[in-house]
Amino acid sequence: MRGHDLSLRTAENYRAFATEARGRSPRYEELSLAVAADTRLLAFLAGLPTAKRQPNLLYAAARYLLGEPPDLAALHALVSDRGGDLAATMLARRTQTNEPARCATLLPALAMLPQPLAIVEVGASAGLTLLPDKYSYDYAGHHVAGTDPDAPVLACRPRGPVPLPARVPEIAWRAGLDLNPLDVTNDDDVRWLRCLIWPGETGRQERLSAAIETARRDPPPVHRGDLLTDLPGLIGQAPGDATVVVYHSAVLGYVRRADRAAFAATMGRLGVVWLSNEGPGLLPGTDIEGIDPHGFVLTKNGAEPIALTASLNWYRANLAPRVPGPRPELPPVKAPAFGIWSDGDRYIDGARMRACGDLVTGTWRYAEIKDATHWIPLDAPDELNALLLDWLHS
Repeated sequence: MRGHDLSLRTAENYRAFATEARGRSPRYEELSLAVAADTRLLAFLAGLPTAKRQPNLLYAAARYLLGEPPDLAALHALVSDRGGDLAATMLARRTQTNEPARCATLLPALAMLPQPLAIVEVGASAGLTLLPDKYSYDYAGHHVAGTDPDAPVLACRPRGPVPLPARVPEIAWRAGLDLNPLDVTNDDDVRWLRCLIWPGETGRQERLSAAIETARRDPPPVHRGDLLTDLPGLIGQAPGDATVVVYHSAVLGYVRRADRAAFAATMGRLGVVWLSNEGPGLLPGTDIEGIDPHGFVLTKNGAEPIALTASLNWYRANLAPRVPGPRPELPPVKAPAFGIWSDGDRYIDGARMRACGDLVTGTWRYAEIKDATHWIPLDAPDELNALLLDWLHS
């Protein structure tokens, strides 16, 4: 999702939104094409600031006032009879879709970092994605239990060799930042969250309801502030003995290009882990040919997905199924190979590592190291080096 492009005409943005809605919300796809050709509705939108003409903002505001998703006739009647109320709602509100399922794509990256974590979410809305440790997960049969047994189970189908964690990360501290925080204990704010969900997207309302109940049991703090001016101060409140992680999803598409560049520069200076889950092209190096332009690219510390750090290599593999054409059969490994595993590895089990030998037609050796984690070079460097030297000499 690229957000609302301020450089485009209003009609062009609505046509682009129709493309995004295709296959997800037929009603909003049809409505967006109709609005793009409707001079009366375009004139109404022209009376609003450019940033407030967003399709999802118009539809959510209309739904908020009408009590149901609008169609073209309902929009016409609303503009005629309650145009002032509609404009006021759009000026007061923002597109703050808070999709808890995004935690499922962030979890493997969070779990691979040194624990415990201090997490800061930019564009946190009501804080539903500040609870990655509370939810449980189902990765196509690989189950990860969260700390709240009553929280929803978030389903995700991994593609490629995703190092799925055995447990949720340990969160020592959490905080959100948003220009207009929503309060999960406030029924009116919750009603706005529901209005942002597109008609036709099965399961989202139910997932939202379950996530809201989870957040209400222990509301995460979401602070009012700007990502450029207020983020450093919020990060300064994090405990010093935790790995500080700043992350965001579907936020930068609503930020001006110059401010996106300034934000990236700020993140580079803060000395924290930065996870960005945004549309392709919103950060340098993420406009990857052949992938879904309406999907997301997860990057770490602003790195290009084609040159990711080791902890995110599986996301590069995940892009492959989206490239048109059949995937080639990979040949077996003919060179000598050495698999080394530790009994403290939370992400790869020993059976999976041993099974790698089936892919090797050259010489294969396997060894295990006791009492180390996934990060064997850091936890047991002497033992690892001894094994590698012996293997090389052989």
